[in-house]
Amino acid sequence: MATHITKANFKKEVEESTLPIVLDIYASWCGPCQMMAPIFADLEKEMGSEYKFLKLNVDEDRDLSVQFGVTSVPTLIFIKNNQIRGRETGFMDKEDLKKRILSYLA
Repeated sequence: MATHITKANFKKEVEESTLPIVLDIYASWCGPCQMMAPIFADLEKEMGSEYKFLKLNVDEDRDLSVQFGVTSVPTLIFIKNNQIRGRETGFMDKEDLKKRILSYLA
C-alpha cells in the first residue's frame, strides 16, 4: 500500500528516497482519482521494487499541494534524484501510466 506523504514525513519519503518516485496527488471526492486508485495500487505491486509509490491528499496537506503547483487532480508527479522529471494530469489507464513511469524515470 502506497505511503501517504505529509509535511511531517516529506523529507524522509521524498527528499531522502533512493528510489525514483511516482507521486499520486488526489482528492477523496474526485471521481477520476477514485478510478485511478486501483490502477496505482496494481502498478505498485508490479513495480514497487524499482519505484516508490506515494500518495498526497490535497485536502489533508494543502501546503504540499501548492508546493508542487497542483491545480487539478489527479496529478501524477515523477521524481528522480530529488528532481521532478515529469508531470501528468487526469485519468490514465494502467498501460498509459506504466509507459509514463518508464519514460520519465527509467
